[in-house]
Amino acid sequence: MKLLRRFGPLGLLCLLAIAPAQAQTVFAAASLTDALHTLGWQWQVAGHPAPRFAFAASSTLARQIEQGASAALFFSADARWMDELAARGLLAPGTRRDLLHNGLVLVVPADHPIHVTLAPGFDLAGLLGPGGRLAIGDPGFVPAGLYAREALGSLGLWPQVAQRLAPAADVRGALLLVARGEAPAGIVYATDAAIEPGVVRAAVFPPGSHAPI
Repeated sequence: MKLLRRFGPLGLLCLLAIAPAQAQTVFAAASLTDALHTLGWQWQVAGHPAPRFAFAASSTLARQIEQGASAALFFSADARWMDELAARGLLAPGTRRDLLHNGLVLVVPADHPIHVTLAPGFDLAGLLGPGGRLAIGDPGFVPAGLYAREALGSLGLWPQVAQRLAPAADVRGALLLVARGEAPAGIVYATDAAIEPGVVRAAVFPPGSHAPI
């Protein structure tokens, strides 16, 4: 658990499950890539075996565990998938923890910075322009996409963009679409926006617009 106790400052909600596996494999939501690589290095310097990481959408990793993939730790960005693994008896008893939390933000390319207020009536389609699409994690199964759809729905903005999405396999994929200028805007976690110099935060979603992350 020493690896995890140093994780607090990141401000991201993760759910921890320790599976009965010998391999030092860590399954983690894609949004944790940078943080866990740093912690993995610190863990190794302290004299422990180097962990192996598998980063993807929490849903993808949970399905792999259901299909028999072996992992020592699993960090999920969504309680739904941890609940499913628990229901199937795939978590070591007593090891699940709610660790941290995060926020949801609207980002735009760094070379076209803007600042807006997300509220009912906001012209999100206008922000995207005539042919632009909104980059988000696939709202069918990626946690960041599910949160994004919920937030947009609560603000009455979902109908504007439901047919104008650029869905990505995970939140980092959505982030890169905006950073590369392939999408004029995207919705990601606040921690993802903070580490990518190719984007700037245009707005923060009101906390009550979506379930706690």
